[in-house]
Amino acid sequence: MKPNTVAGLAYRATAVFTALPWPMLRRLGDALAWVWTRLDARESRVARRNLELAYPDLLPSERADLHRRILRGTARQALETLRFWTRPHAANLEQHLRQRHGQDLYDAALKSGRGVIVAAPHFGNWELLNQWLASRGDIAIVYRPPESDVGDAFLQRVRGAENIRQVRAEGPAVRQLFKVLKEGGAVGILPDQQPKAGDGVFAPFFGVQALTMTLVNRLAERTGAIVLFGWCERVGTDLDFALHVEPAPAGMGDPDPQVGAATLNAQVERIARRDPAQYQWTYKRYTLRPSESGEANPYWTARHPH
Repeated sequence: MKPNTVAGLAYRATAVFTALPWPMLRRLGDALAWVWTRLDARESRVARRNLELAYPDLLPSERADLHRRILRGTARQALETLRFWTRPHAANLEQHLRQRHGQDLYDAALKSGRGVIVAAPHFGNWELLNQWLASRGDIAIVYRPPESDVGDAFLQRVRGAENIRQVRAEGPAVRQLFKVLKEGGAVGILPDQQPKAGDGVFAPFFGVQALTMTLVNRLAERTGAIVLFGWCERVGTDLDFALHVEPAPAGMGDPDPQVGAATLNAQVERIARRDPAQYQWTYKRYTLRPSESGEANPYWTARHPH
């Protein structure tokens, strides 16, 4: 079958599954987190290693408690996202976005005609944020396509909306983003993804050097676009969220990529520290190490590859 056909079947199956009452889905998410822990699955191992790197001063009991809360939050976030993807965006925003902080700031930036870059860390539920951004006008969202054609077709379907344009994070992407910003449009970027070697610079993130994208500060410096940080933070257990939009520090548009990357990471870290259990600690943020450091990939050991 063609990828679009398979993706359509997957979408319908997902819609049936997420029609279950949220309390039931929440319990299923908690059960999934328990299985990850019990089997020491990849999600569990990566989160544990990230906490060892980012929170070295925590007592073992404190780190273990945070580890459990992170896995619960990650599993719930996955089910929340499936639910948001299979329901009308307007209904999601009306029913689940309980607080809106900075909405006027975003609207004013969009009306300025200078172009807007929204840096959206992997915190809370960024898919709900995408739906809110699309409700305010056209936006181009940068995404890393899955290796599977079916997976890509599924993302195109579930993220697709009249005002959303998905831009693959590949060679032509930068030119497309420049064009959108020069025309006064909006661009959404997940800024805490590790770029390919040679496509970023190393900057501190939770006290550890992390290869960091320079795309945001390059776009800002060359186009004069307004940079904002945005996230949808979980404020309860029943699909209640608070929108936050804040201006970025001036360093985000600095011509020095090192300054831009350090400023970017500092802001993402500040947001993640609001509630570490809502940050995506199951992502391998530190795999690539500075060449002069002599450090090995921290997610790998001779006996237990992470």
